[in-house]
Amino acid sequence: MKNSAPNLQLPEAIPVSLTINGQQHNLKLQPWVSLLDTLREHLHLTGTKKGCDHGQCGACTVLVDGKRINSCLTMAVMKDGAEIVTIEGIASGDELHPLQQAFIDNDAFQCGYCTPGQICSAIGLMNEGKAKSLADVKELMSGNICRCGAYSHINEAIMQVKDDAAAAKMQMKFSGIEAISPVEDDAEADDSIVETEIEEALLQAEGGATHE
Repeated sequence: MKNSAPNLQLPEAIPVSLTINGQQHNLKLQPWVSLLDTLREHLHLTGTKKGCDHGQCGACTVLVDGKRINSCLTMAVMKDGAEIVTIEGIASGDELHPLQQAFIDNDAFQCGYCTPGQICSAIGLMNEGKAKSLADVKELMSGNICRCGAYSHINEAIMQVKDDAAAAKMQMKFSGIEAISPVEDDAEADDSIVETEIEEALLQAEGGATHE
């Protein structure tokens, strides 16, 4: 007697709406299709790389609602309605994102395969606001593997952007103080003038009374 395999009914495709790099995409996907395969195979956004496909290398990192995730471990249907940013959406037109420029300035890539995931992960790291030092950056970026070993340059690029952002924030703070200071000085000057006028009036009054 031959063994007969039961007829299995596969789940039907599910409607999914994803906003990717500011553009809405309405798709029908099987429940098991990963976000990574959706980006690469269905939407042809091949900047996001498939490395280990087990969530261990970070090459597939993208931003979902501002947070970095491994897209190979995430089912696309789980992110219905989410805002997703891939490496293709990082730049603003022809203007590179500061991290993209910093990677160029610091020669932070060799083969470049891990670079999209590294940059997206670094942006997520900065959004988290937990990295206060180089040691923090190394620890929080440890999920992104560079098989070429360009870690020191990658870390330098991230620290450059962090330092530039901190300097810009400090400059804005100081500029705000400078903008307010003249107003405060004028107010103090006005108060001083009023006090002087009052004192002179009192002296005149006192002098007039004595003279009489």
